[in-house]
Amino acid sequence: MKVVIAPDSFKGSISASAAAEAIERGVKRRFPQAETIKVPIADGGEGTMESLVMATGGRTVRVQVTGPLGSPVDAAYGLLQSESGHVAVIEMAQASGLILIASNERSPLTTTTYGTGELIKRALDDGCRSFILALGGSATNDGGAGMLQALGMQLLDDAGNEVSWGGGQLKHIQTIDDRDWDPRIAESQFLIATDVQNPLLGPEGATYIYGPQKGVTPDMLESLEQHMTAWADLVEHKNGVRLHELAGAGAAGGLCGAFLAFFPTTMKRGIDVVIQYTGVHEHLAGADLVITGEGQIDAQTANGKTPMGIAQEAQKFNVPTIALAGSVGEGIDKLYEHGIMAVFSIMNGPMTLQHAMDHAAELIEATTEQVMRTFNLRSEGR
Repeated sequence: MKVVIAPDSFKGSISASAAAEAIERGVKRRFPQAETIKVPIADGGEGTMESLVMATGGRTVRVQVTGPLGSPVDAAYGLLQSESGHVAVIEMAQASGLILIASNERSPLTTTTYGTGELIKRALDDGCRSFILALGGSATNDGGAGMLQALGMQLLDDAGNEVSWGGGQLKHIQTIDDRDWDPRIAESQFLIATDVQNPLLGPEGATYIYGPQKGVTPDMLESLEQHMTAWADLVEHKNGVRLHELAGAGAAGGLCGAFLAFFPTTMKRGIDVVIQYTGVHEHLAGADLVITGEGQIDAQTANGKTPMGIAQEAQKFNVPTIALAGSVGEGIDKLYEHGIMAVFSIMNGPMTLQHAMDHAAELIEATTEQVMRTFNLRSEGR
């Protein structure tokens, strides 16, 4: 029996690689001789860099950069080797993510993407000209202004002075001066791995949809939207790119919009980028089963999340997929149309969320064993 194991992380609890190890142990408890192939996966959010580095035999480069609140943080970017040279994997959460600040310190008026720009600059200094950008987990709502500043773009107020960081400063920018813009960017290619299709502005835009999880309070919404609108107007005046209603521009607090406006950029579904670089499709030929999973599986999983992407790829090889989840929500019926044979919660009895998170590895292992016992009956035609 050949089993391909391709989970995402169970967010806040266990990494994708640790989840894959636990699934493998569960498989081996029922089928000790089974061939198991572990391919930890991410969908373009947090964990993407680790997934690609592990799968391709790449390495990480440690860098100290400016964190979302302006203090130094230790970050890293991934360095992959391809036929065309080095590929840098920039996971913006490493430098500008919610994971770097306490919940009571979230401040979209002041948080900045400057450190993400510093990561890109370091990779450029190291000779990289091909980039994969994972934009999940942003703590910012600055339209990517901080990132642009780190790469030489001067954002000036009406007195000709550089504005400070944060979404609250966007309204003060009167001039975008690109005389010192890093010329190496024009020589490079940037691939954005994201599933977000939200525009920059409006009720479905960056501020209204994603702002609250970053600390935007109801009384901030209108003013921050006005700031972002002023920024979008200025960008359009500068180079003719209209981000206002542009699909995807709202990802990561508008950071994606800055890439679309000022970088040689393409966008692709995050899970598709990861599948391409990890080569998971190469392992599916001749497989009997794929086991995937993540912390929450519900109707939203169909929108390009890891379990759906893996199941769609496995379906091309007529290999059934089983998904494990910490929590199973409503609307999973649509997943069955796309290759997922069944969804199993790892919760095996009444327990607190904290207990489940603390014991995720053993719960995943135990659930996998029961899945394999059931699959054994199926494979024997009983």
